[in-house]
Amino acid sequence: MRWVTRKNASVDRIACPWLIKRFVDPEAEFLYVPVGEVASAAERQGAIPYDVSGAELGHVDGRCSFESVILKYNLKDPALDRLAMIVHGADVTADVNITPEAAGLKAIAHGFAMVHGDNDKLKIELETPLYDALYAWCQHEVGRVKQPA
Repeated sequence: MRWVTRKNASVDRIACPWLIKRFVDPEAEFLYVPVGEVASAAERQGAIPYDVSGAELGHVDGRCSFESVILKYNLKDPALDRLAMIVHGADVTADVNITPEAAGLKAIAHGFAMVHGDNDKLKIELETPLYDALYAWCQHEVGRVKQPA
């Protein structure tokens, strides 16, 4: 499948490709285009739009795009839920204090965006290990949570 979003990605537009490749479509291809061209690129390329106004896989009902992908593809994983909270806080400025890790992810993601500009494919490549590590940490953290008896 092809996926399309706005160019000059940060946080959600990098976290979503990690999520999609890891849990939805390992062969996914990502296109980054100017904001005004997302709808036409989606139609022309047969791509699924994400993290753009009006997209099903965007900011909807208080969710960030990462959370919308989790919901759409029915991904049931407590570690992904924990990671989603971090991504949400890093992406939605008003919610940055939702969890302490969100501010750190926001700083790192925006740092990658500053260093690599609109080279979105390189940002995905470089940040994928970051999300792998953060997901592993989330798995560890949810494993330490005691389940109700």
